[in-house]
Amino acid sequence: MKKMWAGRTLGASAELADDFNSSIHIDSKMYRHDIKGSMVHADMLARTGIISEADADAIIAGLEGILNDIDSGALAISPDAEDIHMFIEATLTERVGEVGKKLHTARSRNDQVAVDVRLYMRDEVAKIKELIIELLDAIYEVAEAHKDDIMPGYTHLQRAQPVTFGHHLLAYAEMLKRDFGRLCDAVARMNYSPLGAAALAGTTYPIDRALTASGLGFTAPTANSLDSVSDRDFCVELISAFALIMTHLSRFSEEIILWSSWEFSFVELDDAYTTGSSIMPQKKNSDMAELVRGKTGRVYGDLIGTLTMLKGLPLAYNKDMQEDKESLFDAAETVARCLEIFAPMVRTMKVKSENMYRAAQRGFINATDLADYLTKRGIPFRTAYKTVGELVAYCIAHGTVLDELPLEVYKSYSPIFDGDLYGEISLKTCVEKRISEGGTGPDSVESQLAALANFIKEQRAK
Repeated sequence: MKKMWAGRTLGASAELADDFNSSIHIDSKMYRHDIKGSMVHADMLARTGIISEADADAIIAGLEGILNDIDSGALAISPDAEDIHMFIEATLTERVGEVGKKLHTARSRNDQVAVDVRLYMRDEVAKIKELIIELLDAIYEVAEAHKDDIMPGYTHLQRAQPVTFGHHLLAYAEMLKRDFGRLCDAVARMNYSPLGAAALAGTTYPIDRALTASGLGFTAPTANSLDSVSDRDFCVELISAFALIMTHLSRFSEEIILWSSWEFSFVELDDAYTTGSSIMPQKKNSDMAELVRGKTGRVYGDLIGTLTMLKGLPLAYNKDMQEDKESLFDAAETVARCLEIFAPMVRTMKVKSENMYRAAQRGFINATDLADYLTKRGIPFRTAYKTVGELVAYCIAHGTVLDELPLEVYKSYSPIFDGDLYGEISLKTCVEKRISEGGTGPDSVESQLAALANFIKEQRAK
């Protein structure tokens, strides 16, 4: 079959080469954006007098018909087409005749592809931002309900100091808020129109790039025609932001997996977000969280693949860049699917507050507060540290905890100890004394919850 680019060559290539060269399997996702860009381009051609208004009207009407037919299923996108751009142009010409061939005036596939990808990703990022807000809302709901529930905080996966479950969850809210901001920043830098750069050097026609940029919702036209068609920084930046989202979801998944185990038993996932074993009837596996953790590597691969594809390319466009969409679209779809499953998984999980509290008691995570008790009464910190360490060793040897150790035992280690120590080292007191901004104390957690609620409200209002 002859190609649209027939001329310099016969426009006929081997079937195997056609298949290898084709990108219709991936760029067909952009049909709405390609048609939108073409409509705005046709309108600009008419407004600048490059084509007649009648021709533009015929082209735009033909494009609207193609869009409606693809949406309804009346028109199937041919898998034999080289790409979505050529499919739509060929279909348009079939429907409206020779006038359809005027659409490509003052335009190359190079700037056409570049604008389509930006339009498509702008919509995809908007969906992902909505999903992040949904997850933040789920985190807020659970954190608010369990803002006073004490659990062990960990360093090196060893019990360290007491925190509240609400405070712990709010750490992930901060990560996701940063992710949201990164997506906003990336879109702001991406939101410039390459349309009108043509193949690489611009065009001899008196086009109005500002008109097409405005019509497509871009901030302005891109500044350099070579950069316009060769720039894929925005792809890298978006996938990088996606990779960080997956990093945060993966860390959260790992903790949910640990918390769901019998060894921790801090939470129980709803049956709807777990699976069983084909042979072990007692199993309840946190497969959704495990899949999110696993899919993180997939998005990392998309990022490295895109960076590697770009690293040696001379200006301007090279066919290597056709590979950008495979990685970019896959990363966006993977992130969206993981966020979709994560919010309801978090919202429906059962929190086992009593188990968390018992783990906090058994972890001696009030030892630092006990050392502070002695230090505030004049004992050098290193001496206090050694004394408390010996008391912990005593508790372990006798199967007890600091909260339940008799006062006479305390006094045998230091006469400074008195009955008020029990109030000082209660887990509730240990949490409440963390009064610094951002800490696990009640006022701080309330402040963090209020900030999160306000963030969610502001974003939903936009």
